[in-house]
Amino acid sequence: MRLATELVQLGVGYDSKTGAISTPIYQSATFRHPALGQSTGFDYSRTGNPTRQVLEEGLAGLEGGCRALAFASGMAAITAVLCLFRPGDHLLVSEDLYGGTYRLLNQVAVPWGLEFSLVDTTDLAALAASIRNNTKGIFLETPTNPLMKITDIAAVVALARQRGLLTIVDNTFMTPYLQRPLKLGADLVVHSATKYLGGHNDVVMGAAIVAREDLSEKLAFIQNTIGAIPGPQDCWLVIRGLKTLAVRLERAQANAFELARWLAEHPLVTRVYYPGLPDHPGHEICKKQSSGFGAMLSFEVKHAGLVEQILQRLKIISFAESLGGVESLITFPERQTHAEIPAEMRLKLGINDRLLRLSVGLEDLNDLKADLDQALAC
Repeated sequence: MRLATELVQLGVGYDSKTGAISTPIYQSATFRHPALGQSTGFDYSRTGNPTRQVLEEGLAGLEGGCRALAFASGMAAITAVLCLFRPGDHLLVSEDLYGGTYRLLNQVAVPWGLEFSLVDTTDLAALAASIRNNTKGIFLETPTNPLMKITDIAAVVALARQRGLLTIVDNTFMTPYLQRPLKLGADLVVHSATKYLGGHNDVVMGAAIVAREDLSEKLAFIQNTIGAIPGPQDCWLVIRGLKTLAVRLERAQANAFELARWLAEHPLVTRVYYPGLPDHPGHEICKKQSSGFGAMLSFEVKHAGLVEQILQRLKIISFAESLGGVESLITFPERQTHAEIPAEMRLKLGINDRLLRLSVGLEDLNDLKADLDQALAC
């Protein structure tokens, strides 16, 4: 099946007893054993739940992995992946990444004994030069958050394999519908399923998908032991959201492309970051490794005073954190999603007091343009 069909068919036919088209919500903490030493395959919902199993098997198939594991949030998924490493291990991490991931690394992983370095992963020479004797993995965002830098996944994988390193890709922005890092050789993929996978801003969840059985067993042990798992209701919401992922992304991506072109011509906008624009530095790499450019973009305005004006005037686009829902959302990374990153590092990267990040939704394109136009008007 093609991915769009696979998405729609997720969970259909699971309940053979009743023939229910919708996956049942198994709202049960525990399961009765048929007899001593026997199990139905489910014992306790921290370890496994039938609704969660449908979601995990579906995600594994969509990403092309051997196993997927669902977590209570995207940050819980990344935390579990970090538990694969040991004190003294060193990680190379995309320098332009979500502030929450930086906070986790800096304030939680470092006290555990892990080490990390922020690197421009679009620069393979810089990445190779940053590898140490104790380096064990490379963690990528591509596109990055919020500057939409594109890393050549296959090239990084080739480098990582030469040095015996794991490659981990945060695929939240693109989803398996547009980009499949495991097919390009990555070892693990992580998602904030809160975003495009759920797609309706009504659930918080994360996921990790693994390419290899040995990693699968280790990560499953960590998931069960830590217990940061989602409940069956949340799993059902993400299953339902996944069924419309293809049509949602197609519409949102089309809107994003047109808005990016429109913003690039606006006199009060000095720069637009969107991989779909031909002059974007990673445009050709994105075309090579992805089937689309996504629905996330960032843009800089002429002066800092415009930021507050825009955020106050917008009527359709909501000033709110998160992304990937049917509704368009706008954020101010310097004060919100990336506030944890030191100011000097933000400025070095280009996360300044004029940068806004836009998650483009499914509204009518002309309404979105009109909303931004009136918000930008002097």
